[in-house]
Amino acid sequence: MAEHLNDFTILDGGMGRLLERLGAPFRLPEWSALSLIEAPDFVTKAHTAFAGSGADIITTNSYGLVPHMIGRERFEKEGRALADRAGRIAREVADQAPGDVRVAGSLPPLFESYRPGNFKPDEAPHILESLVAGLAPHVDLWLIETQSSTAEALTALAAVRTSRLPIFVSYTLKDEDGRAGPPELRSGEPVADAVAATVEAGASGILFNCSQPEVMGEAVVAARKAIAASGNRKVELGVYANAFLPEPPSDTPYAGISEIRNDLDPENYLKWVRLWVEQGATIVGGCCGIGPEHIAAIKASRDTVPAA
Repeated sequence: MAEHLNDFTILDGGMGRLLERLGAPFRLPEWSALSLIEAPDFVTKAHTAFAGSGADIITTNSYGLVPHMIGRERFEKEGRALADRAGRIAREVADQAPGDVRVAGSLPPLFESYRPGNFKPDEAPHILESLVAGLAPHVDLWLIETQSSTAEALTALAAVRTSRLPIFVSYTLKDEDGRAGPPELRSGEPVADAVAATVEAGASGILFNCSQPEVMGEAVVAARKAIAASGNRKVELGVYANAFLPEPPSDTPYAGISEIRNDLDPENYLKWVRLWVEQGATIVGGCCGIGPEHIAAIKASRDTVPAA
């Protein structure tokens, strides 16, 4: 747990929406991968914007480098090289940024976000092998993100365990409009059970991302208790929420580009960040729709809170 309200690490924000704002090539199903393929200079600009706004960690633009987004044929031919490009661009920006900026290697959901039932354990290691090989020379830590089940998360964790780098696992939560009840992964697994299993498997950090801010607090509290019960006091705890409008759970991923809420400007998002830090988060940032201006507000707030 953060000992003081200014004792936390700042993660960057959502890459895809920033690339779109910058004018980069952007469409579905490739999403943020399209810019990496066709116009990588925009990826450099996006990373530079986040690093310049105060992010302590920038995340490689490798979220879309999976067969169902860039196509199986392209993935087989170019997946490792594109992962290397994503890692190299982030590394160059981090090395040129003022201060100590680290690079997180993003390992995404391999078979569609939010769809734990689509996970294919026999195919996952092959996909992960290409991503890990391309990213590994450039990253300081691994960020296994937007995981909907422990099955997919632990498979990815196993793929990087021998790298000896810190491994953060970030879960996405059930957050449909009107949701009530204890926090659950999109698979239906209780957060406490998922956290216990992930810490036992060797995760250095547990985060929650790509879900509504409203469901994050209870997840942080549940995770904090599970981490305490594990006896491992070194595990980090973090949140980076999205700014999507609430959607019914039946919505199909990638059917369209989701709309962004108008009530999560930097000032209002900062209120959530402060709450998560009070609840025990030691890493905060943003996911889809959270831009450099949000990260700058978080940085300014952290810098102005007196140390205890």
